[in-house]
Amino acid sequence: MVWVQLISYLSIVVAAAAVIAKILKYATAPEHFRWELYPVPHEKGRSEYGGSYLEELDWWSKPRHSDIFNELKEMMLEIFFLKGVFHNNKRVWTSSFPFHFGLYLCIGWLVLLLLGGILNLSGVAVSGTTGVIGVIIFYLTSVFGYAGLILAGLGAFGLLIWRLADRNQRPYNSPAEYFNLILIDLVVIVALIAQLLDDPGFSIMRGYTASLITFSQIPASGFWIAAEIILISFLTMYIPLTRMSHFVAKYFLYHAVRWNDEPNMRGSMIEKKLLLSLRKKVGWSAPHIQTGKSWGEVVQETENE
Repeated sequence: MVWVQLISYLSIVVAAAAVIAKILKYATAPEHFRWELYPVPHEKGRSEYGGSYLEELDWWSKPRHSDIFNELKEMMLEIFFLKGVFHNNKRVWTSSFPFHFGLYLCIGWLVLLLLGGILNLSGVAVSGTTGVIGVIIFYLTSVFGYAGLILAGLGAFGLLIWRLADRNQRPYNSPAEYFNLILIDLVVIVALIAQLLDDPGFSIMRGYTASLITFSQIPASGFWIAAEIILISFLTMYIPLTRMSHFVAKYFLYHAVRWNDEPNMRGSMIEKKLLLSLRKKVGWSAPHIQTGKSWGEVVQETENE
């Protein structure tokens, strides 16, 4: 199982590097064009009716008050319940919600396996009969594992059928969209077979995660468990390299574009970023814009017309 462990280590490194690279890419991008759409959830006392601090006379001279709790509430509704998808496309939501929620449960399952492995290493038995903590972790692992795999698999299958059957959606599908959903269903099927046949209580998987912590070797565990670990490892490093890791882009979309109502004050960081962008050269041409000029020159010419 040493080579299987090496694949798991590689998947963790690749996934972490890919996520960090995407975060840095979006965080260092030029200033975004903001939507200027309301309501903004952190507008204290105004988000209910779509107001903003711009309603105030001489707003720039008055302190702004944010409602962090309401913003966090909106974030949780979007992250865990896909509020936007529910309101805009309930047909997609019926598959997308169990798919995403199942993935969240699977992440929790992996965390519980890791926690269970640490408890075993520290001398606390994780089983259905020994000790309160051990029993809780044992049953939570089973619930999160099986429920997460089943929901993610059903959701991925539903999304695949939707992409195949919906004529309006079909032109926007790429081969990668089909491959990704089929891959996830394959991982789910193999994982369920491996767990139900060889490791219904997740003890082997718990021991495997413990071996990753201690860098120790474990005995061979059979074809299905090895296949499950390899596929999960591959999926772990594959997702951050594809559009399936849109959670990074979505964070910046909401906080840097959709909900960003920070005013552009004299000497602010926003002003510095905009001035830097205006120095960039135009990389395309049109009847009203010529290549080679800076965006600052283009803006100046537009104002003089």
